[in-house]
Amino acid sequence: MKPEDASSRPLPERLRPDVLECFLGQPHLAAKIRSFMQAPRLPSLLFFGPPGCGKSTLALLLARASGKRYLRISAPEAGLQHLRRSLAGVEVLVLDELHRFSKAQQDFFLPLLESGELTLLASTTENPSFSVTRQLLSRLHVLRLRPLGRVELMELARRGAAALHMELDEAACEVLASAAGGDARTLLNLVEYAASLPEENRHAEQLKAALPEMLARHDKDGDNHYELASALIKSIRGSDADAALFYLACLLEGGEDPRFICRRLILSASEDVGLADPQALSLAVACQQAVEFVGMPEGFIPLAETVVYLALARKSNSSYAAYLNAQREVKLNGVPPVPLHLRNATTQLQKEWGYGKDYKYPHNYPDGYVEQSYLPEEVAGRRFYQPKDCGDEARLSSWWRKIHKIHKDG
Repeated sequence: MKPEDASSRPLPERLRPDVLECFLGQPHLAAKIRSFMQAPRLPSLLFFGPPGCGKSTLALLLARASGKRYLRISAPEAGLQHLRRSLAGVEVLVLDELHRFSKAQQDFFLPLLESGELTLLASTTENPSFSVTRQLLSRLHVLRLRPLGRVELMELARRGAAALHMELDEAACEVLASAAGGDARTLLNLVEYAASLPEENRHAEQLKAALPEMLARHDKDGDNHYELASALIKSIRGSDADAALFYLACLLEGGEDPRFICRRLILSASEDVGLADPQALSLAVACQQAVEFVGMPEGFIPLAETVVYLALARKSNSSYAAYLNAQREVKLNGVPPVPLHLRNATTQLQKEWGYGKDYKYPHNYPDGYVEQSYLPEEVAGRRFYQPKDCGDEARLSSWWRKIHKIHKDG
C-alpha cells in the first residue's frame, strides 16, 4: 500500500493499489492487462467505464510497469500550451477525462501517437463513440470497464475500515456497498464518513439514517445519462406510463438538467406520437416553457404531466418515417431540378424561360384544391408518406387520401 506519510490523503488515494495483485474488479480484463505489462511495447489505450471502477488505477499500473518516464494529468486542468511544456521527455501520458478535451485538443495527440513518440493511456466516463474523435479513436485500444460488484465492494469496505483502524461489521459494510452504486471512490468516501460518526452510530440501521444525499448518485456526464434517457423515451414509445415516470424520477433525482429532458420529450412528441395526436408537440413545448418559468424542484410537475400524456397518447411515426424516405431518395439520387411551373419568375428573363408558367393557384378552385404535379419528373408518383389509421391521423389524412385517390391500405 501507500507509504505511511500518505495517511493525510483521502482514503481512495491511500488505498490505490501499487501492484496488480491488489487491484479489485474487472476480471474480464485481467489477462489482457497482464499481457500488456509483459509486452515489449505498451500500446495506447482508452479505458472507458463508470466513475470509480479503476480506470486511472489500471493506467497508472501499466505506466509504472512500462519502466518509462510517465506523467499523469487531468484534461480539465490542461490546455495545449501546458501540455506541450509538460510532455518534454515524457514517454507515457496518463490522461484522465479525455472527453473533456475539444476536437482540436484531441487532434494534438495524433502525430505523437503516429510517430510512437508518446504512449497515451486515457480514461473517459463518456461513450467514446460520441466523445472521442474518430481519428484519435482509431489509434487507441478501447477497454470497457464495469461497475464493481458486491463482493469487490465488500472487500474494499473492509480494507478501508482496516486502514482507518475502525470496526465495521458485515451488515454495515453491506449498507455502504449497496449505497456506492458500483463506485469504489464513493464507497471509500462513505467509509471515511462512517469513521467520522460516533462508534455507536456505525451499525447498519444507524448508517442508513445517517448517510448523506450523495447516495442518490447519477452521473449525468457518464454513459448512464444516455441509458436512462433512452429508457425514458422507449417507455413512452411503448405506452408504459409507469416505466416512463420511473425513469423520469431516476433522471431528476440524479441531478439531470431538466432542459435535456425537455428536449428529449419534444423529439418524442414529434417522432413517436406524431400525427396520431398533434397536440402532443404543443404540450411538450409548453412543458419546456413551464420548466424554464417555474424552475426546479417544482418543474417535475409539468414534466410528469407531459411524460404521462406522451405515454398515454396514440402513436404514429409516419411523418418521421416519411422524412427518412425522402432523405434516402435525395442521398441516393441527388436533388433534381424544381419543375418550371413551381419556380417564381422574379425577372423578365425568368418569365421567358417559363418560370411559373401554367402554375395553378389552389385557392382559386373549389375546396382549395386543384390537381397538378409538384414532384420533379425523376420522382413523379413516389409516395414518401404512408399514413397510419391511428388517432387523429386517420381524420387528418382522410382528405389527403381522397384527393390523391389513396385507399386506407395505401
